[in-house]
Amino acid sequence: MSRPHIFLVAAERSGDLLGADLARALNALTGDEVTLSGIGGSAMAEAGVASMMSIDGLNILGWIDGLKAYKRVKQSVARAVELILAAKPDTVVLIDSWGFTLRVARGVRAVDPSIRLVKYVGPQVFATRPGRAAVLADTVDELLTILSFDKPFYTPHGLPVTFVGNPTLERLPAGDGAAFRARHGLDPADLVLVVLLGSRPSEIRRMTPPFVEALARLKARRRDLRLVLPVADPVADDVSAAIARHEVLAGAIRVGEDEKADAFAAADQALACSGTVVTELATAGVPTVTSYKLGWITWAIARAFNLIRTRHISLVNIAVDERVVPEIIQLQCTGANLANAVDRLLGNPAARAAMSVRLRAITDTLRGNGQASKRAAEAVLAGLNHQA
Repeated sequence: MSRPHIFLVAAERSGDLLGADLARALNALTGDEVTLSGIGGSAMAEAGVASMMSIDGLNILGWIDGLKAYKRVKQSVARAVELILAAKPDTVVLIDSWGFTLRVARGVRAVDPSIRLVKYVGPQVFATRPGRAAVLADTVDELLTILSFDKPFYTPHGLPVTFVGNPTLERLPAGDGAAFRARHGLDPADLVLVVLLGSRPSEIRRMTPPFVEALARLKARRRDLRLVLPVADPVADDVSAAIARHEVLAGAIRVGEDEKADAFAAADQALACSGTVVTELATAGVPTVTSYKLGWITWAIARAFNLIRTRHISLVNIAVDERVVPEIIQLQCTGANLANAVDRLLGNPAARAAMSVRLRAITDTLRGNGQASKRAAEAVLAGLNHQA
């Protein structure tokens, strides 16, 4: 077989990180005897897959944000399809980002059905819009899932599904909490609260006001409370703007991705916008309160059409169908409610310790057999052999 050509597509930070891990695994398994092209961000570029177009502005969630960005997204989809068809890869791996990658997949399939299409991370049909399982089965050749409980939702539609495990649970190294506290002049008696405002600009806009109100209340109650803000590069400017606008954030210790593991290890607790980071915090055993707000119109549509079918929003809670991590969502997402939920844990060291143990146990189960990116790469390469 000639040197295989695999094209990776990621449109947001979480997918970019998955794509970077997958690229490294593909190179390792083939001894670098694979051609990798792609569309992604800085993580994939660091892994040797420079993006052939910008993914800025594609990190979108919700109907209203989607409508506002419709023209931009449509143009980006057309450009992505054009680039893929010109590259003529053997396989395209479409990573997360349901709306964008689905449209790219359809565009490629309409012109060149010989290109194998692999979806890496499926839409969360267990939580909302189960009809998407059939749509995906009609569009791609295989699904690589990071969730052990995904398969039964897709196989009835004839879609081959491979559970590879969750690379997110393997990515975060063990941090050095003592070194972090020493480096940033934190007293051993200080209570360290890690605050994560979101991974999308729209999330940061919606979550900052209630988070800021909660933090002001908490700071008034607890003089020994120190705030730490880990910030990912794609939203660094958005977080900087939030810090500049709100005095309570001005004294926070802001750290980059290189210090995130140490910050988590130093944390007594976290307040986080719901997302992948909540699973990362769980892996590190950080007791967490999580929260989320959709735009009001999006929320009203979801409620009216009963589109949200799960009782929980956090993966660790969904996995055990239990509210291990407190979730403060939508109408309940107020500064007062957030402050009270965080303060209840801060004031109860025994409850924090018990939550930490439970979170580590749940993520151990979610991790699967380990080496998730390697398993994903093996599945992609196996598909190439079937094509040959």
